[in-house]
Amino acid sequence: MIPVECFFVLSALLFFIGVFGFVTRRNLIAMLISIELILNSVDINFAVFNRILYPGQFEGFFMTLFAIGVAAAETAIALAIIINVYRNYHSDQVNSIENMKF
Repeated sequence: MIPVECFFVLSALLFFIGVFGFVTRRNLIAMLISIELILNSVDINFAVFNRILYPGQFEGFFMTLFAIGVAAAETAIALAIIINVYRNYHSDQVNSIENMKF
């Protein structure tokens, strides 16, 4: 059996790698992948806390499934926005959308 602390360390590692990737990257797709890493670390925490606090119940697992569904919807919308930005500006860099005007 894997100790619970290992899952917390893995979750923290994923979270900080995601935050570092989001802050340092200027590519929109790389930033989206970093956000997905952050959301996956939260999903791991949901499952681990469910296992610790309620060993026989599945509330944390259902929250994890719900979070995965929300992340999939968020990814689909973000990819649609990135494709639209690429069609208009022929670039997927963040600085290309700074010039957007209403």
